[in-house]
Amino acid sequence: MGLPFGKIPVDILKKVVFKNLGVKRGEVVLGPAAGFDGAVIDVGDKSLIVSMDPITSAIERIGWLAVNINANDVATFGVEPAFFSSCILLPESADRKTIETICVQMDKAAKDLGMAIVGGHCEVTPGITNPIVMGCIMGVTEKGHYVTTGGAKPRDKLILTKSAGIEGTAILAADRREQLKKVLSPTMLRNAKQFYNQISVVKEAILVFKTGGVNAMHDPTEGGVAGGIHEIAEASNLGFKIFEEKIPITKETSEICKFFQINPLYLIASGSLLIAAEQGSAKKIVETLQKNGIIANIIGEFLPSPEKRVIRRKDGGEEELTRPICDHLWLALENPS
Repeated sequence: MGLPFGKIPVDILKKVVFKNLGVKRGEVVLGPAAGFDGAVIDVGDKSLIVSMDPITSAIERIGWLAVNINANDVATFGVEPAFFSSCILLPESADRKTIETICVQMDKAAKDLGMAIVGGHCEVTPGITNPIVMGCIMGVTEKGHYVTTGGAKPRDKLILTKSAGIEGTAILAADRREQLKKVLSPTMLRNAKQFYNQISVVKEAILVFKTGGVNAMHDPTEGGVAGGIHEIAEASNLGFKIFEEKIPITKETSEICKFFQINPLYLIASGSLLIAAEQGSAKKIVETLQKNGIIANIIGEFLPSPEKRVIRRKDGGEEELTRPICDHLWLALENPS
């Protein structure tokens, strides 16, 4: 049986990928592990945070996304992203304009975040139909001065910034515009496309870390909000209970998901930030975010038992929140309607 689109299933990561990691080095504090956004390498009195992600399912703003999505991963450690390197794979149909567009997008995104682009690779690759950009990003902090996805504690409150499915909404509005014109007004479609402007979480992640009382942060990418919550729980060996009515879903996201018959909680959600906060700090964190113009809601809490991972529905019913097999963006992109 073939693999699903998107991230490799966790069981294969553990049984195959994580068993083939080269030699062990003492400088590596945090290496590859399920649910973690990046690695931590100690160098002298500093900690180097390193992360890598590809952009494969978006076309229109692929260079801009490559910088911002990777920057988000480093920022969830509470560390400002500083250095970016990329690998750009181009289809045979690409020309100079294609390369220029991607590089100009990366340049602008990096400048907006105060980052340097320090290297990379660019080639025409046989067998692909759309550009693929892989990014590697690094940030530097004082030794040990960071949080990880695996730091959540029992009874920590779970905070979500912005809304569910932000990146997926923007991608579909841009790349499936002709299909969506059938059901969305021009204004709503234009608004949905502008969701790209919400994708960076660097500002809120650094702000939250400085506020204090944060045990873990994670940006829900592939697998959406549901997948991101599972990844924190997996990394922290905890369960959770979330409340459906507390999770913001915009009208644009709701209508697009309805059209493609997908679940907004399983739609790629870069632009949101998941925060595990101490009970006594959660309210202050939410208020701080809101004062800085960032929507934030307490949507649940983490539980001691890893076996209990549930969602309380709006009608009061409680059921298991299943882990996504694949991101629902892929289901939408396969939809020919």
